[in-house]
Amino acid sequence: MKVSVTHSEKFREVAEDDITFTEEDADGLLLPHNDAIVISLNVLDFKIKCVLVDPGSSANIIQLSELEQAKLTGNIIPATKLLVGFNLASVITRGEIMLPTNAEGVIKMTLFEVVDGDMGYNIILGRTWLHNMKFVPSTNHQFLKFPTPEGIKQIKGDQPVIREMNAISVSSSKGKEHAA
Repeated sequence: MKVSVTHSEKFREVAEDDITFTEEDADGLLLPHNDAIVISLNVLDFKIKCVLVDPGSSANIIQLSELEQAKLTGNIIPATKLLVGFNLASVITRGEIMLPTNAEGVIKMTLFEVVDGDMGYNIILGRTWLHNMKFVPSTNHQFLKFPTPEGIKQIKGDQPVIREMNAISVSSSKGKEHAA
């Protein structure tokens, strides 16, 4: 299977390149799978692991604990928003913060909603970040690809991390079933 995405030049500032996903991109993956894309990302001078790339999310979200570790809580802009998930569960944000994200040398200022509490991931990157970076994700291939003036760059998802997270999630939910 070959997937190809091309944008016309009038919408882009970079050289015209095709973004393609080939069978070789899936080499090394445990197949079959239905894994989400989880990556590591440089934010400021910190490498943050367990970053979910979620094209279904309208917000970029960061855990308060990540900002506490980086001693950045003083940079949080007070703003209360209600974020609602697919199951209508909601969380009230603690504020927002602008941080530089570095994806393969491409640095973009990114607005994050700050949440306090365990969401399973340190950061969730939503559509605003994906669109700003012009990323084309392929969950099937576990890749993000995007155009730059130097050509197409890519970030490979960390399938073992998401598999481990899913195993822990399944294991803890089974424990709850037995407790009931």
